[in-house]
Amino acid sequence: MAEPEKLRARLYLHRGDLANARACYEEAVRSDRESGNRSGLCESLGNLGNVCAMMGATPQARQCYEELLALQRQEPNPFAIGQTLVNLGNLHLDAGEPALARPYYLQALDILTPLDDHRSLGILYSNLALVAAALGEPLRAIESFRQALEYHRRIGNEEGLAVTYGQLGRLSLSTGDDGQAERCLNNATEHFIKLGDARGEAGALRLLADLYEQRGDLVSARRCAERVALVLQRCGSALTAEDTARLERIALKLASGDACR
Repeated sequence: MAEPEKLRARLYLHRGDLANARACYEEAVRSDRESGNRSGLCESLGNLGNVCAMMGATPQARQCYEELLALQRQEPNPFAIGQTLVNLGNLHLDAGEPALARPYYLQALDILTPLDDHRSLGILYSNLALVAAALGEPLRAIESFRQALEYHRRIGNEEGLAVTYGQLGRLSLSTGDDGQAERCLNNATEHFIKLGDARGEAGALRLLADLYEQRGDLVSARRCAERVALVLQRCGSALTAEDTARLERIALKLASGDACR
């Protein structure tokens, strides 16, 4: 029976032992296949694919997801099919193949939109935005990020709002839209604070510090850079070399009188 192996796999996952979790799920797949347990096999293939993806074993993860997708299409479950398509898209996006990821995401969008699953659609639009940004399509990326934000707002998904505002702020900064970048990064900071996510807050503050430094508003840049140091200290993390260099650089500029008046 596959159930003992699945239980062991979950325990290994809880401990962060991906190698043993993978071995258990591989055994579960074999057991479910031999017993003809279709629903169990779908579950085991999905879990094995997820573990392989976390381990960076992309070919094995893709094989699991593709077999799973073929099984799911035989007894259509739109939500399950949509999630598997998203997983396949994620494999390509993580592998630096955004053009190959997009068709999977668009198929998933066609399937998931009628289901009105706001959480899944928010994540999916964020992924489509990342694809567009990677392909040099900033306007399409911005529109997709905005659609993602709308879905996150509908269900009060604080994590989704924090991450997506941060991503849109980073993109806006790279395209020279400082005003939108500042608004988005301030929003991201607020949502990360609500979540108690110190590292996320620090990441948004670093970008704000860079924005203000480029603008010549060194007082605001110093405030953000010092806030990064405080946030990291509170969560027991050390400043990076880049953080230290930023603080020193801004201090020197302020001492030389370069701050905006």
